[in-house]
Amino acid sequence: MIIGLFVIGVGMMFLLDNLGWLDFDFRIHVFPTILIAAGILKVLQTRSQSGVVVGGIMVVVGCLFMLKEMGWLNIDWRTLWPVFMIAAGVAVVFKSNRRAEASSTAFFTENHKDSDDTLINATAIMGSFKRRITTPEFRGGEITAIMGGCDLDLRQSSINGEAVLNVYALFGGITIKVPIDWTVVLDGTPIMGGFEEKTVPPTSTGKQLIVRGYVIMGGLEVRN
Repeated sequence: MIIGLFVIGVGMMFLLDNLGWLDFDFRIHVFPTILIAAGILKVLQTRSQSGVVVGGIMVVVGCLFMLKEMGWLNIDWRTLWPVFMIAAGVAVVFKSNRRAEASSTAFFTENHKDSDDTLINATAIMGSFKRRITTPEFRGGEITAIMGGCDLDLRQSSINGEAVLNVYALFGGITIKVPIDWTVVLDGTPIMGGFEEKTVPPTSTGKQLIVRGYVIMGGLEVRN
């Protein structure tokens, strides 16, 4: 419903601009609005703290673009882009510290390698992420690709019942490889993008992978 109302609103703005009732500028309205809306969708969809950070950064950048183009913010991009680089570095350091703490805690538990592989949390921003998961109890997780690509290989894993994998792609692509005995259910929303399933029809094994999320101007492919 939110996506439909957003598309209706953008269409009404274009219509009013074509009728001469509204002075519509693509740089001021469309691109920042798309970036803000995509960030809000990411924040609403994510289940991890890193996803909230990524969505929040998208919203902030969209607002800065809009304020600058409207003349309400007088700042040079030569001054602003190092701030984004520092913020990205802080996010990497924060994520590394959280991973180190999780590894220290898992060191005292049994089979911590399997417990690490049961849930996936992958983010690719202007880059590529490839990983092979080998666990007998995959439980899902979250994949984010922004102007980049993610390749997740689950063909040597198994599921006990049902697993949910949240995906989010903005100007990017996600490829998921699954075993032939898994049933894949695509429950996502492509926005000027596409969901594609190329899996072999499996026998009834009770193993089901549910893929949910948004693909905005990108693509998602699930295959064997």
